[in-house]
Amino acid sequence: MSDWYVLEGGEILGPFTTEEWIGIEKKETPHIGDDTIGAVRISTVFLNLDHAFLDGTTPVLFETMIFGGELDQEQFRYTTIDEARAGHAAAVAAVKKTLN
Repeated sequence: MSDWYVLEGGEILGPFTTEEWIGIEKKETPHIGDDTIGAVRISTVFLNLDHAFLDGTTPVLFETMIFGGELDQEQFRYTTIDEARAGHAAAVAAVKKTLN
């Protein structure tokens, strides 16, 4: 069973059970990055739910997705906010490269 997390002011709090997470009043689901290049959108978000899905592994809490263009539906996941920021920048660069 996966655990829930909260991103508050750049700090990851958790893990929480589903019941604990539901009881938390202020939950952010922020964009770490959100860029549009032509008709292509690159979005990186905090997921709240651990997407590693294996007990004892590092939580996977961030995801970049590309919508549109040659890389449509490409998806990348990360364990830290720094990885997510770097991954978002790499996705933006990859999209720009396809448009040249």
